[in-house]
Amino acid sequence: MIRHARRLAVHAALLAGCSLAAAAQAPATAPIDFSGVMFGNWQTRSDSAARAQTGGRNPNQFTIDRVYLTFRMPAGDRASIRATTDIFQNAGSGWAVRLKYGYLQYDLLRDIAGRSGFNVTGRIGMLHTVVIEHEEQFWPRYLSTTGVDRFGFFSSADLGIATLVSLPGKAGEVYAHVTNGPGYAASETDRFKDVGVRLSLTPLGTHPGLFQTLAITPWVYRGRTGSKFAAGGAGQVAPVTDGLPRNRWGIFLGSRDPRLTFGVQYAKRTDGYEYGSNTVPAPRTVSDTSGTLLSTYVIARPLSWQWGKNVSRLGVVLRRDEFRTHGELPGKEQLWIVGLEYAPTSRTALAVDFQDLQGRDYVGRAPMTDTRTVYVHWSAAF
Repeated sequence: MIRHARRLAVHAALLAGCSLAAAAQAPATAPIDFSGVMFGNWQTRSDSAARAQTGGRNPNQFTIDRVYLTFRMPAGDRASIRATTDIFQNAGSGWAVRLKYGYLQYDLLRDIAGRSGFNVTGRIGMLHTVVIEHEEQFWPRYLSTTGVDRFGFFSSADLGIATLVSLPGKAGEVYAHVTNGPGYAASETDRFKDVGVRLSLTPLGTHPGLFQTLAITPWVYRGRTGSKFAAGGAGQVAPVTDGLPRNRWGIFLGSRDPRLTFGVQYAKRTDGYEYGSNTVPAPRTVSDTSGTLLSTYVIARPLSWQWGKNVSRLGVVLRRDEFRTHGELPGKEQLWIVGLEYAPTSRTALAVDFQDLQGRDYVGRAPMTDTRTVYVHWSAAF
């Protein structure tokens, strides 16, 4: 018995030693990079449509617009993952959580031809579309979505595959993607895919100064949507397998110096739509409708010019969007945002702003409801 006990003790010691040695040689668990941003507001509306719902009084409410939680983690040599959850209030059903970004990233090439910063990265999963996230580096998202996003050009994220080429010498980047099309808030509905390409040039990237971050960004987005007659049906001539055009293009110019941030976005969209019932008495016909967007904004901190390097916490915000539709259903929507912004810390912001959205010149359809809203916005990044 004693002999067996000694043998067991020896074996246990050997196993323990091997386990400790293996643990010492095993790589440490990769840390999770966790960050996020939350923002909300208090608002009160003064337009007639809103007051009609409350007996002539101005309605008001507190709300949390978004909570984005982002997790980043290595996934082996040259690989990493990102997952960003979007927590929002779903009308009529309380709070909901959905995936905003969730992709695998792999560094395909680094420092090509010995040039530092000349890299190629691949991504697959739920990823950024062509230009909205890029513009959000200039415009504060907690105040409002960008013009391209607000007027429905396409979603800010979608499922697909993408590549990012970083140009050497801080000269800019090229971003391209192939995605489903409906966006991150909807599932795929047809066989067609959308393609987007963006070129961002930063010609003064190596020259410190007010316009070091100046970006010149032409972009294009081309896609198709399935016909509502794709499956055919009783009495129809035949199933329609062709897609309807869903094309956009634009150019963005912006700079984000702490003393002065500005952006100008001009964009155009073309969408196909169908008439008729795809039958002999009412054949299917296709037509196009187009729209143009001009969005301009500036965020200025005048006291920063007086204090030199000490950036003022107080800023003035001014934005104007004009979206026009053309063709058989013309119309115009105009948005004004005017406000004051204050940054208590480097990662928090408060703003008091007035937003006025008006629709004009509608032909052949009911005009949109004008809205006038005063906000107290807040944002915190962590």
